Amino acid sequence: MEIGKELNIKFASSNIKALINIRHTNNWMAGLQNKYMTRHDLTMPQFNILRILRGAKSKLNVNTVKERMIEKSPNTTRLMDKLCEKKLIERIRNAKDKRVIEVKITQKGLDLLEVIDVDFDKELVFVHNLSEEESETLSYLLDKIRS
Repeated sequence: MEIGKELNIKFASSNIKALINIRHTNNWMAGLQNKYMTRHDLTMPQFNILRILRGAKSKLNVNTVKERMIEKSPNTTRLMDKLCEKKLIERIRNAKDKRVIEVKITQKGLDLLEVIDVDFDKELVFVHNLSEEESETLSYLLDKIRS
């Protein structure tokens, strides 16, 4: 549904309309993603950490994980604590510098991501109704906003 009709708002400009539409769409997508992740006893930031660690294919410094997160979070350490409790990741002290903590995904974490991967594409990729060209245009425009 068109954003103005959905929210029953007349916008002062197209720029304001686009901004509200981005924020509204983000909240809508986040709600669906959060609802989906609760089935797996995860939050989206925890899921993000698991994906970062899977992609790394080896242990990473905690600060590197923080830098790579989509949603920067001041409580990344607490998020990792929860993932450790669930045995989805493990912490490892760096052999050369005991002050440095590294984390890596466990087999249980990899197995969970495999299960999520099957459904994620079906349920949570919200751009299936866009063509490849429309998806490229959307990505280009979002990149342009951030530059």
